[in-house]
Amino acid sequence: MPAQELLEGPITMTRKGLGFFAQGDDKEDLLIPPSQTNHALSGDIVKVMPMGDYRDPSGRMPPRASGKVVEIVSRARETFVGTLIEENGQILLAPDYKKMHVPVEIRPSTTLGTSNLQTKLGYKVLVRMQGWDAGRDCPWGVVEEIIGKSGDHETEMRALALGQGFSPSFPPGVVAEAKRLEEHGRALLIEETKNSKRRDFRNVPTCTIDPFDAKDFDDALSVQMLPDGNIEVGVHIADVSFFVKPGNELDREAVERATSVYLVDRTIPMLPEILSTDLCSLNPNEDRLAVSAVFTLDTDAHIVNEWFGETIIHSDKRFTYENAQEVLDQGDGPLHTELATLYELSKKIRARRQAKGAIEFDTAEVKIELDASGKPIAIRLKERKATNLLIEDFMLLANEAVAKHLAKLTSNGGPHFSSLYRVHDEPDADRIENLANLLRIMGYHLKSSGGKVTGGELNALLESVKGKPEEYLVKTATLRSMSKAVYTTRNIGHFGLAFEFYTHFTSPIRRYPDLVIHRLVKAHAGGDPITPAEMQAFDKLAVHASEREVAAADAERASIKMKQVEFLSDRIGEEFNAVISGVTDRGLYVEEQTTHADGMILVRNIGDDYFEYDEKHYRLVGRRTSKSYQLGDSIRVKLVAARIAERELDFVPASA
Repeated sequence: MPAQELLEGPITMTRKGLGFFAQGDDKEDLLIPPSQTNHALSGDIVKVMPMGDYRDPSGRMPPRASGKVVEIVSRARETFVGTLIEENGQILLAPDYKKMHVPVEIRPSTTLGTSNLQTKLGYKVLVRMQGWDAGRDCPWGVVEEIIGKSGDHETEMRALALGQGFSPSFPPGVVAEAKRLEEHGRALLIEETKNSKRRDFRNVPTCTIDPFDAKDFDDALSVQMLPDGNIEVGVHIADVSFFVKPGNELDREAVERATSVYLVDRTIPMLPEILSTDLCSLNPNEDRLAVSAVFTLDTDAHIVNEWFGETIIHSDKRFTYENAQEVLDQGDGPLHTELATLYELSKKIRARRQAKGAIEFDTAEVKIELDASGKPIAIRLKERKATNLLIEDFMLLANEAVAKHLAKLTSNGGPHFSSLYRVHDEPDADRIENLANLLRIMGYHLKSSGGKVTGGELNALLESVKGKPEEYLVKTATLRSMSKAVYTTRNIGHFGLAFEFYTHFTSPIRRYPDLVIHRLVKAHAGGDPITPAEMQAFDKLAVHASEREVAAADAERASIKMKQVEFLSDRIGEEFNAVISGVTDRGLYVEEQTTHADGMILVRNIGDDYFEYDEKHYRLVGRRTSKSYQLGDSIRVKLVAARIAERELDFVPASA
């Protein structure tokens, strides 16, 4: 077996046990038959040997290039969350993870014997996989944690987090360091405010603007008029790096988590609360340490001068987006002059960014209100106000400027030669062609050339669907056609924002890459140097942070989906307005228009006809009646089933 024939990378598994392995270079994925997967699971890094064409014994699939897994390099997951069930006298875990194509055999452990396992059937548990014995149909593992009874709100929310590898509790070493900071952190902070190397902004008008339910404030804005008519704006970011040092327990855990997770009813923070909501949080009326990007802007919001470094700030006011908006709307109130100045500057910053081709998705987010027991009582779309945009504009300004600053410093061969970037590649040409075809079916035209599209053309499309029933669908389809933004040490720019340089600098309380950027800013300003070993780890860190970000987003979406289904579970039999959001040979995916919950109409339930799938036109067509159901069509539906645990809704056409 020549070594050069082996390919290494992640494998993707279907529920039927088929594997697919991406070869790259525009080659078709290798199909890995179930008999050749060598016990690989979805996401595992494997070594694959190409094996020539695979011919499906059933004849349903045309011949295609195949391969076999010869080695599992690393497992994507070692723990799984699911429900304990019993089959043929054997206790198994039915995993919640939908890409897990086999159950896990549960064996007794020192803490949970066979009799105890029997009493926990129907419970959600966390299981650690221990192995996969030769000749066995599934892997085996032991229960690490009994989460609770399936269906219970607390159980399901904890299960969602644990299922993506995020623990609500911190390990003992982190708890001990957090305890020491509770005792001594404030004294350390006060002592550091005497450091003359820090630029003092405590007498400059400063505020934070955040959601009404925010508990940690990691960014603040200061503003003051200068004698020459220019305006100084400071973007001040919580100095987490003062407390979280490379290699300490807090840092090791923060690296592992890489991000905070925001479920519908809770935050699972990257850092313990003593840091996230106290010592690092830019709370009002308290001195705080920051790392800042300070801009001198002219009245047209052009940058005249910029400075990056360590600061001391004192926030005069904690605004919510709503009450900051009230001050602007009423033309009076706390810090009105400062807010109005920031708002006028932000509009000019945004206009220039849009002119360069930055894509304005402005996709509404679903907000779910829960009662004290966790039951959903209302679902609405979050409203984006001018103050949301104001904060976004200045955060983007800072992120871009810091990225440029570090790129300039690291390109000269100096001691700190590496940086982290947040990049967004141009969309894949095939995806853009598919999007253009889909939009054509819906009556929209996306101007593209050979799969190439500009941000301006995408903005024109998004503007054309505003206020229409299919707006949410078109925005979602367009978002899905985009490449995913990731962290990397190799800069390729940010297509969506139309930036040549971009990084994450503004949220170190909840994102680890931002903390790294703070350390780099400090190092270049004469602070603690970044060691070569730390820089060599940047590539691995970038991949890990990107993966953890996806896992957090999956958990957040799943928590919203679960509560959408639970909210609608009391309304079985009711009718709703919906839009067809997907079409397959199995049926129609529909999105209910008030809650934006999605569900399915199985093809057999569509109506009294035989419906055939017209893949080219994204529709199902009745053979006898020629009745057509097409992507993007409005449809009146009736809810017939809501399965909360599976996060699934079943609909039928209202007339059926």
